[in-house]
Amino acid sequence: MRLTRYFLPVLKENPAEAQIVSHRYMLRAGMIKQQAAGIYSWLPMGFKVLKRLEQIVHEEQIRAGHIPLLMPTLQPADLWRESGRYDAYGPEMLRFKDRHDREMLYGPTNEEMITDIFRSHVESYKSLPLTLYHIQWKFRDEVRPRFGVMRGREFLMKDGYSFDLTKEDALHAYNRHMVSYLRTYERMGLTAIPMRADSGPIGGDNTHEFLVLAKTGESEVFYDAKVPELKLGDRTVDYDNRDEVASICKEFTTLYARTDETHDEALFNQIPEERRCVGRGIEVGQIFYFGTKYSEPMGATVTTPDGAKVPVEMGSHGIGVSRLIGALIEANHDEKGIIWPEGVTPFHVGLVNLKQGDVATDAACEALYAALKAKGLDPLYDDREERAGAKFATMDLIGLPWRITVGPRGLANGLVELTSRRSGESEEMTPEAAVARIVEIYAGI
Repeated sequence: MRLTRYFLPVLKENPAEAQIVSHRYMLRAGMIKQQAAGIYSWLPMGFKVLKRLEQIVHEEQIRAGHIPLLMPTLQPADLWRESGRYDAYGPEMLRFKDRHDREMLYGPTNEEMITDIFRSHVESYKSLPLTLYHIQWKFRDEVRPRFGVMRGREFLMKDGYSFDLTKEDALHAYNRHMVSYLRTYERMGLTAIPMRADSGPIGGDNTHEFLVLAKTGESEVFYDAKVPELKLGDRTVDYDNRDEVASICKEFTTLYARTDETHDEALFNQIPEERRCVGRGIEVGQIFYFGTKYSEPMGATVTTPDGAKVPVEMGSHGIGVSRLIGALIEANHDEKGIIWPEGVTPFHVGLVNLKQGDVATDAACEALYAALKAKGLDPLYDDREERAGAKFATMDLIGLPWRITVGPRGLANGLVELTSRRSGESEEMTPEAAVARIVEIYAGI
């Protein structure tokens, strides 16, 4: 993409309404535009990051054996009355009537609808285990939407639902989700800690939230200093191996890590004092096991091997995809702007022409641009007739992890400059070497 042909409405000044870093930089970098309180249009670069995150979530869900579908944003109120949640959910649910006077709602979550789909098509234990998921827009009418996409009213969410014959099977599905989420967040360059949490309006006995440590987090968190050091890395996981999956979950949940809602001061004080950490965290996902909370009242049953009919054991598992972008920026920025991890960057590399209109410089940039694209990379070429300082400021603000700078002085020696956005370090090399380095960096991502 060339900047002269792209829609990137960057702002030089900090918007007055933006209270936290991610909101400020998303507005300034032209990623979003507020249309109403807590409701945003996703402009091209913001939408590009959103789709990158969505793709990672899809890949890791499918790797874990989960099956994608798509449910509508609007739901009939009758389904929620069956489960008993219609009146209990609270004013966050947007309720309305259609032209035929039928009561409807804009879905804040999909437990009822997925249970209805299941009971309509599955009758035997032979169809289990089954996990279905989708990535869809949700709406919760927050009293005080704030912090940009971190606490919006409309948001993009991956919500998955597991159906199993026994509690033991359902807890394996729970563990499988925990491991798949750990891998998902690591691919995005995030350290998301699973913490014992409260189930809230979803219900259930077992639940963990995944929180990214950040000063602007809404939740107070208490954890062992060793917890953020835990990594899945590149280990191979057999999601059908119950012992292996359970062992990984034990590894990531044995050390103390809890939100303020479930904090136990006595347990916390058993940690060596130098390892006791108190901070704040941003919730980016949550997994629940709730047994027959929905299947029993809604009649979602299967026939067992001995011919009996039993309600299925269920769980639900969510990742806040749009919220993740805010969390990523909160965890990856400096005073100049965003610093995208390589796994989620909207463009792989920025290409800066220091002297637009100079025949040799233009030719070198065009050659680099073509070479990068030929390698399957997605460069952003700043071909504007702007001064160098303005070009560098734009690149720093939008946060591409790598920048290739091309100017007459370097080209006189056959060199360009490759700069890391995170470290700020630059290295001169030939254009061919710069392309090869970028290819190498993204080869394993």
